[in-house]
Amino acid sequence: NGILFHDDFSDVDSGWDRASSESAVTDYQNGAYHIAISANNYGAWTNPYRAFGDVSLEIDTAVIGVSDYIAFGMICRCADITICYIGMISSDGYYGFFQRNEGELEFLNMESMQFSDAINLDGANNTLRMDCVGSTLTLYVNGEFLIETFDSRLSSGDVGLYAKTFDVSSTDVQFDNFVVSEAGE
Repeated sequence: NGILFHDDFSDVDSGWDRASSESAVTDYQNGAYHIAISANNYGAWTNPYRAFGDVSLEIDTAVIGVSDYIAFGMICRCADITICYIGMISSDGYYGFFQRNEGELEFLNMESMQFSDAINLDGANNTLRMDCVGSTLTLYVNGEFLIETFDSRLSSGDVGLYAKTFDVSSTDVQFDNFVVSEAGE
């Protein structure tokens, strides 16, 4: 499958947000991209301002510092930032699919995040893959299949990265080697 977009985050002008607020910072750092959050129950995201149809996304992740109850992952099919799909894992070994809708995260065809021992814990490196093909959304971690779900509301849009804190007040999630590839049925 052909690569549509690749970023190793070595060039700080490659198009991702470089933003800072009281609650979060999204920026390049040491040849990677970071989403650092300093607020409880807060989600932050970034995107490269591109548009894709069916894609396979891959990213290398690590959690720096605080690692309890942090969720992070990738976004696909953002028509605008208020509505998109998000595939996430948590630093304590859970995964899930969400739809971001009008600023709220809603589980997508599941009632809670599910546990997988394929997820490396305590901030260790995890490689995430998410396929967004037709109405099928599939999430993998470290080469292992996690979940497949279906939703036909969104068919194309931007991709991106996402991180969220729960009852802890700070985290720093490092992302590297983002690859968007062609995906076909």
